[in-house]
Amino acid sequence: MDESRYRLLVDSVTDYAIYMLDADGIVSSWNSGAHRFKGYTEAEIVGQHFSRFYVDEDREVGLPQKALATALREGRFEGEGWRVRKDGTRFWAHVVIDPIRAPGSGELLGFAKITRDLSERKAAAELLKRSEDQFNLLVQSVTDYAIYMLDTQGRVSSWNLGAQRIKGYAPEEIIGVHFSRFYTAEDRARDRPKIALETATREGRFEGEGWRVRKDGTRFWANVVVDRIVDPSGQLLGFAKVTRDVTEKREAQHQLEIAREAFFQSQKMDAIGQLTGGVSHDFNNLLMAVLSSLALIRKRIPEDPKTQALLDNAVRGAKRGAELTQRMLAFARRQELKPGVVHVPDLVDGMSGLLQSSLGPTVSIDTRYEELLPPVLVDGNQLELALLNLAVNARDAMPQGGVITIAARAENVTGEHPARLAPGRYVCICVHDEGEGMDEATLARATEPFYTTKGVGKGTGLGLSMVEGLAAQSGGRLTLKSTKGEGTTAELWLPVAREQAEPAPAPVAPSEVAQVAPLTVLAVDDDALVLMNTVAMLQELGHTVREALSGKEALAMLTRDASIQLLVTDQAMPQMTGAQLIEAARRERPGLPVILATGYAELATALPQNVPRLAKPFDLDALAQGIAFALQPQT
Repeated sequence: MDESRYRLLVDSVTDYAIYMLDADGIVSSWNSGAHRFKGYTEAEIVGQHFSRFYVDEDREVGLPQKALATALREGRFEGEGWRVRKDGTRFWAHVVIDPIRAPGSGELLGFAKITRDLSERKAAAELLKRSEDQFNLLVQSVTDYAIYMLDTQGRVSSWNLGAQRIKGYAPEEIIGVHFSRFYTAEDRARDRPKIALETATREGRFEGEGWRVRKDGTRFWANVVVDRIVDPSGQLLGFAKVTRDVTEKREAQHQLEIAREAFFQSQKMDAIGQLTGGVSHDFNNLLMAVLSSLALIRKRIPEDPKTQALLDNAVRGAKRGAELTQRMLAFARRQELKPGVVHVPDLVDGMSGLLQSSLGPTVSIDTRYEELLPPVLVDGNQLELALLNLAVNARDAMPQGGVITIAARAENVTGEHPARLAPGRYVCICVHDEGEGMDEATLARATEPFYTTKGVGKGTGLGLSMVEGLAAQSGGRLTLKSTKGEGTTAELWLPVAREQAEPAPAPVAPSEVAQVAPLTVLAVDDDALVLMNTVAMLQELGHTVREALSGKEALAMLTRDASIQLLVTDQAMPQMTGAQLIEAARRERPGLPVILATGYAELATALPQNVPRLAKPFDLDALAQGIAFALQPQT
């Protein structure tokens, strides 16, 4: 190829500045590429020293001369740096300088210089470096996440501030150490670190949660992500690992689940309570019909021993049903309570004979009371039943016998309390046994209605439910503490009675009931069975009876029949309750004596205290007592 064709080739290159320098660095040729990105025409630059393209600071340190000297000494110079265009703007150049020597003699003829404009590539590289620096700064600045790298073997190769804060290790303490150090001993025994890396290698990512260990040995609940890092060819380079401490979040979620479960349990128990209360009301009506009919039959049949024995048996069965109903009402918190001032030591001492006879000879009772123990405000009869229930449960937990401890102490509650008590002063009555105790599952269900571990026919499953209902209805709580093999302690918390508290008015005792002259009585009940028996008992007592199956019908009778001297009404009736009927009747007939037949406790605050109430099922004596009380002058 001749010289003209070489020159044509070189001159056609526009992406490179290709030109010649003489031995002193004077430009002796110039191609179109040099013209394009350096700005000089060939006429303008040929004959000028090539140092013109250098920035002032490079010329001051003699960089152009050093480049030529290097090319002469080593046969080639290559480097990068800032260069200057004709218009004064700078560009980043990649430069190669080769010495040109004469064939044969080796005489230096000059230099061949090739320059390439790498400004865009340098800008991109600087942008990339700036981005990498910013990313590294970002990673290092994150303190809520542990972000670090692992090599292919799982050894830590980088460590950010978040990792240091969460895990407690400084970079120099952990880099080079295998990441399994953060796992618990039990997880290491199960090869959990190895499984995590194998999953990330195989699937590209591993994510999970579990306990991790800090430098100081404390544990935290971690959310962990491990990502596989590969080069463009797919070769594994290592792993990126992100760990977040979610202990507080997990605890908050746990507390939320506890609250949700408690809410669902509360809803369930409320629904069961509503159902139980309704069933108990209907059951009471049935028992009312049975017991009153048996009482009336007894008065009308001959004194035959066998017949009387059968009647006695029927009455006992009906009364057992009535007791069960009362327990169901207690659980549903709908029993009618007669709260009064009760001194716990006196009550327990007074029922010691009943307790000992109920518990048997293999069980002894130890009582311990705090000195100057204040009285509580509670229904004394119901508290006796509750303590008897707790004592019988304690006895059943000790089949070989043992000691049951009944203790009582006072306590001021001012803030949060394990028994979830409202602020105030309480007496805690503890019943402790030395029995086998309960596991967590049994303890969690112990107060559920109808739940029992005593076997079929050996318990109703309502004992503890009844005690819990009494405590709640009295403004206190029942708590159970038990460990398998270590016995059980039942704590019955009851509010301290104020000094001015007085027992609720009690009906007149049967022995004190004065003879009542025959009356005209209006009996009201929406249940025909109960109404028939109420009428029969009133007639048995010598009274003339008018009947009504609703409050509306009863009001109409009161309006047109001035001879009615007493109103006996059921409470739970549709459209108009007994309480509403009494209120309307007293507007129509002020001073009319009334009796309310019910078992529901919510009436205690809905009616004046001087309204006599008969707890269903009631008998002739209770009815006579109620009539005598209703006819007493009211103060």
